[in-house]
Amino acid sequence: MSLFSDNIRALRVKDKISQEKLAEQLQITRGRYVKYEDGTSEAPYEILKKIALYFHISIDLLLSVDVRKIAIQDLLKLENNRLLLPIQIDTNGENIIEIVTEKAKAGYLSGFADPEYIESLQQISLPFLGSGKHRGFPVEGDSMPPHEEGSIIVGRYVEKLGEVIDGRTYILITKNQGMVYKRLNKNKKNALVLESDNSYYPNYEVKFSEILEIWEYQCNIGRTDKKNQLSEMDTLKEILLDLKREVSEIKGNKFHH
Repeated sequence: MSLFSDNIRALRVKDKISQEKLAEQLQITRGRYVKYEDGTSEAPYEILKKIALYFHISIDLLLSVDVRKIAIQDLLKLENNRLLLPIQIDTNGENIIEIVTEKAKAGYLSGFADPEYIESLQQISLPFLGSGKHRGFPVEGDSMPPHEEGSIIVGRYVEKLGEVIDGRTYILITKNQGMVYKRLNKNKKNALVLESDNSYYPNYEVKFSEILEIWEYQCNIGRTDKKNQLSEMDTLKEILLDLKREVSEIKGNKFHH
């Protein structure tokens, strides 16, 4: 027996589907499926993918988390079932904002899909943020002024790369770079260009395949009096970037005509 065996049995029973019907959906024989469920045979990668897609759950969770101990309905589905993001809801049905403190940051890359890790994070509630899943991340260094080291950037979870808007700022979680806060541009075919507002730091690229999570900047929780300055500067930048995009579109339309 294995955690995977227990998980697929629990998910099958929860969905009230027979072994025969599930095997049919997976395009394998019932006898072959039974071996996966009783733990006498390991499922190959292609079957793992099919099971994950059928139950709308990630392979990572199927293999490493006891799904009987978590509320599946409270997991946020990501594009192509790549992962499932654990979310928490308070008694009033409002999303809780988890804060990844500097101390907790080291474990985020391995724990961002682990419900127990997410539950261990400090929590706050900011009702003015509206809909979406939000999370707070610590600021490091001086590459994105006026954000100061020690403050917290609250971001809204971005489900698809297509939602990224050129020129806006995002917290990016990647396999190699870890956690960074940058201004993003999609002017590369298979990569994002990361830009710092501090011109001292050069731009660099991150391949789409390396991206684990993207969180769009919503607000800053700082320890200084620069909050208003931050808001005004960000607003001005957004206005200028929007004007730049509109001018480019007008020029493009004239060219086509």
